[in-house]
Amino acid sequence: MELRLLATFEKVAEVLSFTRAAAELGYAQSSVTGQVRALETSLGTELFERLGGRIRLTEAGERLLPYARRMAELAEEARAAVAAGEPAGTITIGTMESLTTYRLPPLLEYVHHRHPAVRLALRPTLGDATLQALRQGAYDLGFLMEAGTEHEGLESEVLAPEPLALIAAPGHPLASRTALTTADLAGAGLIGTEPGCAYRDLFEAELASTAGTSGSAGGGPDFLEFGTIEASKRAVASGLGIALLPRITVREELASGAVVALDWEAPFTLFTQLAWRRGKRLPAHVRLFVEQARRLARESP
Repeated sequence: MELRLLATFEKVAEVLSFTRAAAELGYAQSSVTGQVRALETSLGTELFERLGGRIRLTEAGERLLPYARRMAELAEEARAAVAAGEPAGTITIGTMESLTTYRLPPLLEYVHHRHPAVRLALRPTLGDATLQALRQGAYDLGFLMEAGTEHEGLESEVLAPEPLALIAAPGHPLASRTALTTADLAGAGLIGTEPGCAYRDLFEAELASTAGTSGSAGGGPDFLEFGTIEASKRAVASGLGIALLPRITVREELASGAVVALDWEAPFTLFTQLAWRRGKRLPAHVRLFVEQARRLARESP
């Protein structure tokens, strides 16, 4: 089995699309299809089921995938062990909008300018999806914002606690009140990002557990979902409701007076973390990225 064919197989298995795999690898689609068929021929079995315009792994493909990933890791380690000079390689990173936009730019800029041979491939995913991709080896690293700091099958490092702010428009009825309790939030319009986001899910659970919180037919609080943080902030500033967001994401709006922070303290704490698969030996370029993440976390206000 050629490493090149295994690498192509791994990418197709990751994205489940020959077209997208070809684009990410910089190959023609016919080349990707040919490489996968060559690997299937050498193994004497089909690795993908072709279902019209979709594909999925066969049982043989599922069994091969972890071996392909391990061989790719070993090849990367071998190159790093004998290479001299500038670290090089691709780092596939799972992360979420709030971290990508507001926490990571200094780190990404540093690595891009100081280590141009290191290529960063960011994958936008929420907590559970990031954890699963790390365990499966689809991601090298993952940035998380979670309350828990222990994750099965993974090594994780807390970079910093992540303060939250419950925000409203300046004219909102709750804006002038002090020492708000969760029960005081009953009846307030709720603005949220999509489910699966840790602070959204924890806030929803806190509201649902408080007696008197009005809810939907399913028993939970009703959120107007705006998908992104930017859309949620605009909705709050327009007076459509209140939203719990990481304080760093609303720092400018709080300073300008577009929104205000309500006098309510979340009964949970979130931590920004960096995680990778337990037992995985990190190549030199990945270790470099981790070290810079630690350094910038220490230096951040």
